[in-house]
Amino acid sequence: MKYLADIDRYIFRQVLGPMISVFAIAASLLVLDKMHKLFDFVALEGGPISVVFRMLANLLPEYASLAVPLGLMLGVLLAFRKLATTSELDVMRAVGLSYTRLLRVPYLLALALAGLNLVIVGYLQPLSRYYYEQLEFELRSGALGASIKVGEFNTLQDRMSLRIEESRDDGHELVGIFARVVEKGGEVLTISARKGRFLALHENPDTVILRLTDGQIVQDTSRSGARVLAFSNHDLPIDLPAVEKFRDRGGREREYFLPELLRIGWADQTPAISRSQVRASLNYRLAEVVMILLLPLLAVALAVPPKRSTSMLGVFVSVIMVVAYHKVNEYGQSVAALGRVDPALALWGPFTGFAAIILWMYWRIAYVPGGQPIGALERFASGIAGRVRRIGGWLARRLGLAA
Repeated sequence: MKYLADIDRYIFRQVLGPMISVFAIAASLLVLDKMHKLFDFVALEGGPISVVFRMLANLLPEYASLAVPLGLMLGVLLAFRKLATTSELDVMRAVGLSYTRLLRVPYLLALALAGLNLVIVGYLQPLSRYYYEQLEFELRSGALGASIKVGEFNTLQDRMSLRIEESRDDGHELVGIFARVVEKGGEVLTISARKGRFLALHENPDTVILRLTDGQIVQDTSRSGARVLAFSNHDLPIDLPAVEKFRDRGGREREYFLPELLRIGWADQTPAISRSQVRASLNYRLAEVVMILLLPLLAVALAVPPKRSTSMLGVFVSVIMVVAYHKVNEYGQSVAALGRVDPALALWGPFTGFAAIILWMYWRIAYVPGGQPIGALERFASGIAGRVRRIGGWLARRLGLAA
């Protein structure tokens, strides 16, 4: 049976390339969609640009949970579509290979990816979500070294106002500095300098030094009046604001690991609303993982176009079905978390309906001679395309554009 092993290897190569490509494209598009918003957010908070890429890295597990099933389904679909349009599938069927036998390799991939997705939604996503919110909290609180906004008055510790006209060399050189400092005894210092730079104190990380060059200090006291001092170099200590510690992991149900969800969701001391949220999250994650096992059947059912046709309708239908199922699950999780619907019904009800549709579609393509699961949709699409062509031809003739 060496030829069966050769066929399995051939199908594996046909599936692997499109699967990896789709996974990479889907993840990249999702990341790029979020990148612009993160750049705006980080710039508004005055944080370092490097934090954007750290936040994007923590979003990858979130996007992978959708990109993995999309990659698997389109990889299998495009591979079998190529086999069908080149008549290789007809040859394999003619020598006695059923669709079920041809799906052996896709199902091995599906099992591996289901295990991978279980690790992602069960462990990596909770951690990445926690770290993402931690980065967001630290960015808002200034723990990441929020920069001084150039051209604006910045208030530090309610006792200092600082304004910088220009920043050069990635912030290492500051130009046009104005500062107003209120000392503890009530003395007010008004400081201006041509340039300066920030220096860190290793022995005291809560304080930084603003080293000023070529400027003057106006001391204003209630007893002796104002006094002006010129300087060539002056060190101005700045106390950094105290940073609040971020909360521990587990503040929200989506940050719990799967074993923690099982333990908390059925604990008697868990409040009713929290129990609903935990059970909704648990059922949502498991439903997303189990659905991967049905995707090879859906891919094959949509991959084979009608004879003498190269229609791509199955590709579009498959993407719509997977994304729609994902969105329905998200809605079901939200409703179940509020306690309005039982989590098992809200998440496994759509799964049961979706699974029934997929099994019917696979039965049609695999066991009904000449069966086409989306044959009616193909005919409808062909009719619409024909009408559009006729209308286009009529318009071209009316406008004198026809050849």
